Amino acid sequence: MEKPIKVMIVDDHRDFCEVLRDYFEGQDDCVVSGIANDGLQALELLGQEMPDVMIIDLIMPYLDGIGVLEHLEPSEDRPKVIILTAFGQETQIRRAVELGAHYFLLKPFDLEVLGNRVRQAVSGAVGANITSFHPKSRNLDVDVTNLIYEMGVPAHVRGYQYLRDAIILVIGEQSLLGAVTKELYPMVAEKFDTKPSRVERAIRHAIELAWDRGNVDMMNRVFAHTSGKGRGKPTNSEFIAMVADRLRVGAKVS
Repeated sequence: MEKPIKVMIVDDHRDFCEVLRDYFEGQDDCVVSGIANDGLQALELLGQEMPDVMIIDLIMPYLDGIGVLEHLEPSEDRPKVIILTAFGQETQIRRAVELGAHYFLLKPFDLEVLGNRVRQAVSGAVGANITSFHPKSRNLDVDVTNLIYEMGVPAHVRGYQYLRDAIILVIGEQSLLGAVTKELYPMVAEKFDTKPSRVERAIRHAIELAWDRGNVDMMNRVFAHTSGKGRGKPTNSEFIAMVADRLRVGAKVS
């Protein structure tokens, strides 16, 4: 039996790291060699044991993903690098490619796709000039993903996907805000083969997590007129409406 692929996970979202750990530890051909929650921790781990593949987020405290790549010496022993990003600015992606990144995955993504990319990177099937994300081809899905991730909605919870799709639907058809329970939730539920009530609860949970642990400054900017003192967290409808309106206006401006 061949040696398992040693995977290092580098991301500042601890819950997300655990999701990736559980996935890779469940694969017969992979083992997690270490987890770091910022770039400095990643460099410390690299000094102890060099993995076969390093999965790293671009945006992290203390030292970002680009900074980590800049510290990697060019050699045959350096790990293959897979970049995870929810933003993907063109300058960052170009720089990461220059520094030897092998693949990009836009959050959220399918774990099976990530697993396949890890295996392809090790086998040499993926070259440094190949990416799965092209910054020129931005679309609505990317814009929604970027904004709610920046606000702090955890990418690993089911409500993240439901919320993203609900916002996209409302941007396309604003009248759905008048029929959230009767039309919007059922439409999302049908796509994910679940029940509307579960969609509603999962979105509520995702919003509460973002409100309690997310980007406070971003929340204040987006909800400045709806979440004043004493108002508390926005309802599902308010959250969806405000984010959809912000993106709709932004699209018109651009």
